[in-house]
Amino acid sequence: MKAIVYEGFGPPDVLRYQDIEKPAPGDNEVLIKVRAASINPLDWKLMKGGPLLVRTLLRIGRPKIRRPGVDVAGVIGAIGRNVTQFKPGDEVFGTCVGAFAEYATSASAFGIKSVLVKKPENVTFEQAASAPVAALTALQGLRDKGRIQAGQKVLINGAAGGVGTFAVQMAKLFGAQVTGVCSAGNIDMVRSIGADRVIDYTQNDFTRSSERYDIILDCVGKPALSACRRVLNPKGILVLVGAPDRATGIIARTMGALVWSRLGSKKMIFFIARMNKEDLTEVGEFMAAGKVTPVIDRRCRLSEASEGLRYVEKGHARGKVVIIVGE
Repeated sequence: MKAIVYEGFGPPDVLRYQDIEKPAPGDNEVLIKVRAASINPLDWKLMKGGPLLVRTLLRIGRPKIRRPGVDVAGVIGAIGRNVTQFKPGDEVFGTCVGAFAEYATSASAFGIKSVLVKKPENVTFEQAASAPVAALTALQGLRDKGRIQAGQKVLINGAAGGVGTFAVQMAKLFGAQVTGVCSAGNIDMVRSIGADRVIDYTQNDFTRSSERYDIILDCVGKPALSACRRVLNPKGILVLVGAPDRATGIIARTMGALVWSRLGSKKMIFFIARMNKEDLTEVGEFMAAGKVTPVIDRRCRLSEASEGLRYVEKGHARGKVVIIVGE
């Protein structure tokens, strides 16, 4: 089968499109015939090996995961002898290891949890593949960490990105008043998916505004925490889902959030989405009902995965970039 693989850390140039052996599912696993996958910042960060300082401290010389791709949608091709939830032919979506390939198994590995649920019939493979990591990050960030309530004022920093486009729609679904922050070229799109107000960050700094927010969902990793804190309501919550690329920046932002949260009633929370079937099923129901529609910026073939990763790495993707596999 064809797959994207890499043997060493580095930029998208390290990726190879080549033939490898088709995997076989274990007793508790399924084999997925991949129809679509999507690219997340997680993919290119794993490919680059994360910050050099972290690799050095952990003594990581070569990548443990050599097949990129986490978000997946496809058809069950075979099942292990202990599997009862699925049968061959079922259409599914979720997460796995090595989704950038013609086939992948549902094995969890190296901290990446494989979670699959059935795909709604009226949701395309492309739409389904774009949702798992980004949509669950938006849902859990707003609902679980931000404790969103109807009527609250919510700001999404990075509203045009993968997580941000889902977050704008979900915040509206929860009944919030939504402000999106993005570049000028994305204003119309962010407004079209439900934002009540849109701020062009190249022209206006939301942290210097007189407006105050109950929740800020930061998908970018900036501006400064103190600046964000300034525009929170007295019991407001800053939810951090975007982080700087440099190890020092990640540590400083995480530790800073802990310190600021101890100073007064305003809270700052850094979190990583937890993959689970219940939330993924709920996301599928949102999409099936037309309450949430994935924004897809670009589509590329499996052989063009390196170009897709290079585009996402630049940080200007509008929603999601999807890899089409097979038919």
